[in-house]
Amino acid sequence: MRRWNGWGDDSIVYSLPDGARRFLSRLVGEGTPPHDAAFDDVVAGVPPSRLPAHSLVRSAPDERLCHARGQSLADWIALRSGRIPCFPDGVAYPETGDQVCELLRYAQQHDVRLIPYGGGTSVLGHINAVSAGQPVLTVDLSRLSRLIDLDETSRVATFGAGIRGPDLEARLLTHGYTLGHFPQSFELSTLGGWVAARSAGQQSLGYGRIEDLFLGGRLESPAGTLEMPVFPASAAGPDLRQMVLGSEGRLGMLTEVAVRIRQAPTYEAFHAVFFADFESGLSAVRRIVQDGLPLCMLRLSTSVETETALATAGHERLIGLVERYLAMWGAREKKCMLIMGFAGVDRLVRTVRKRALAIARRDGGIHVGRFFGMQWHQKRFKTPYLRNTLWEAGYAVDTLETAAKWTKIPGLIGAIESALRSGLESEGERVHVFTHLSHAYATGSNIYTSYVFRLAADPAETLRRWQVLKGAASRTIVAHGGTISHQHGVGEDHLPYVAVEKGALGMAAIREVCRVFDPTGIMNPGKLVPAGDATAGEL
Repeated sequence: MRRWNGWGDDSIVYSLPDGARRFLSRLVGEGTPPHDAAFDDVVAGVPPSRLPAHSLVRSAPDERLCHARGQSLADWIALRSGRIPCFPDGVAYPETGDQVCELLRYAQQHDVRLIPYGGGTSVLGHINAVSAGQPVLTVDLSRLSRLIDLDETSRVATFGAGIRGPDLEARLLTHGYTLGHFPQSFELSTLGGWVAARSAGQQSLGYGRIEDLFLGGRLESPAGTLEMPVFPASAAGPDLRQMVLGSEGRLGMLTEVAVRIRQAPTYEAFHAVFFADFESGLSAVRRIVQDGLPLCMLRLSTSVETETALATAGHERLIGLVERYLAMWGAREKKCMLIMGFAGVDRLVRTVRKRALAIARRDGGIHVGRFFGMQWHQKRFKTPYLRNTLWEAGYAVDTLETAAKWTKIPGLIGAIESALRSGLESEGERVHVFTHLSHAYATGSNIYTSYVFRLAADPAETLRRWQVLKGAASRTIVAHGGTISHQHGVGEDHLPYVAVEKGALGMAAIREVCRVFDPTGIMNPGKLVPAGDATAGEL
């Protein structure tokens, strides 16, 4: 069964080795396990629904609680403490596009606000109800999950937008195909959610981001239906798909999504290369991606993240042997690990790997084989479960991400980590911060930073600590020329910083698009652009 106040299936536990606990205690202090609110107690506090009766709408308190928040740290604090300021008044589970349209008419008739809900994996408040006076209906699209059409000649597949990652891949693999979109939330997140949040999968270097895979589909909005036909290319004016990508439910609800597919790889391999320092690894990654080699992934960890990964992995004897071997070749305290991913047919993979390793050797790369790479690959969707374990040990963990040109990357990493590391110094609390690059482009890269700090005895104080850290890092990102989001979107948490990137005219254009599709502002208010009193997107 899915956890109501944490990540994933409650039968799965990610154990923390004793060495990892000692490592964290040394860095940030001993954690104190929190006293979390019980499910039944929180359900008892859910207020009565304000929604008029409808055959598609369910108003049971437990369902409303389970759809009330996502997976951000602020969401976790609210759920674990039971201090949830606002609940949806009901949940609907449409099974057809016609039922989605029926719910839109119902919302317009009764002045109801609608929140599209995919897998509930948002880390930025996309699915949170806002307290605006009107009743709120969460529309869970998970039953729109059919494989609608498979055009093998054109390599195009059309799915219901609510299909989750594992189901999508399973249905394609029975025909020998893959989409290749594997965000860390893959097990729970949905195809429509990937489009709405402009997602990037872990192997986007080879398969492309969701905007490279999204070919068209169907959007149901308060103003009507938007059909996006599939063409190999079109010069017929602006591409309407680009308005839907990253629209975060402000325009309407995706019901069908057509995507580009490819043959499933017959061979995959993930290799690890170590460098004496981050600068050498950064140079190698830039050279490899600018060389145009068809790898599926490059993931470079800073020295602190490398140390953290090795210290928390277990396998202490094996890792000790590897560290001694690396030291012989000059990779010691500042060593950094790069994981290279290769996918395709055997002969091509071997050729690409040989070329990539040769480039890495120019910057002093030390190839150590497949162990670390395959360990990462096997655990990549289980890593989020570590959040549950750390919370129960008394630690909060959060992540943030950005992207910038290569010339800005080193300085931006340093500034973000400094802002986080010093964020709680005035109150005597330490923050452990570490970073990796996992999406590389010819012009630059993303930056993905994780940070760990101790939970306070009072959940309100834990929330305040997070707000201090998140705010400091976000201001640093925009001040140093990074995008406020590379892959997670805007939601509520990034809303204050979007105008810096888009400018006044850009924000006005986004607001106007929202008005066209949603004239009375019933769709997911308070996300992407600020919600107005009566119309969508007023500042």
